[in-house]
Amino acid sequence: MFGLDYWHIAVLVVVPATLVASAIDYRARKVPNWLNAGLAAAGLAVQSACFGLDGLITALLGLAVGLAVLIVPWAMHGMGAGDVKLMAAIGAWFGPLMTLVAFAAGAVIGGIIAVVMILAGGRLGLALVNFNTILVKCGHAKTAFGEFGSVKSFGQTTQLLPYGIPLTIGSLIVLAGQVLGWWVL
Repeated sequence: MFGLDYWHIAVLVVVPATLVASAIDYRARKVPNWLNAGLAAAGLAVQSACFGLDGLITALLGLAVGLAVLIVPWAMHGMGAGDVKLMAAIGAWFGPLMTLVAFAAGAVIGGIIAVVMILAGGRLGLALVNFNTILVKCGHAKTAFGEFGSVKSFGQTTQLLPYGIPLTIGSLIVLAGQVLGWWVL
């Protein structure tokens, strides 16, 4: 396809799309559906064009894994749906294993960013109270998927982390590793 192999096409599409998603998420605290849908559709199409039915299956499995890893935190009101759809769209390009690795990298990076935000903002005490609330939320079936302990319920006691940013960083690290031959996932 255009004299490029699959991973070089992925770089040309995934890198700018995820950077735009991160910029929008930073400014608006949401990732738009048009961007996620376009990225997912392109992943399905390019996987299919390059690898046929096997590519389509790989893309669908990656999309499913991307959705699965973040659907529970979303259902618990812990994050926005745009972040979930962004991970699913990345999954359409990466396939299931690489999506799982990208998610894990993004989760670690997100945790580091969150700790830095808490400490830099002088919000350690508030963060510990909020963390305790989340533990209570998760410990009871009645509250686990309700508004109690949701991101919105914390109001001014928390700073929202635009999760598209750590997801992008983790995904781009994994993509760079794939393209540069550090590993083959």
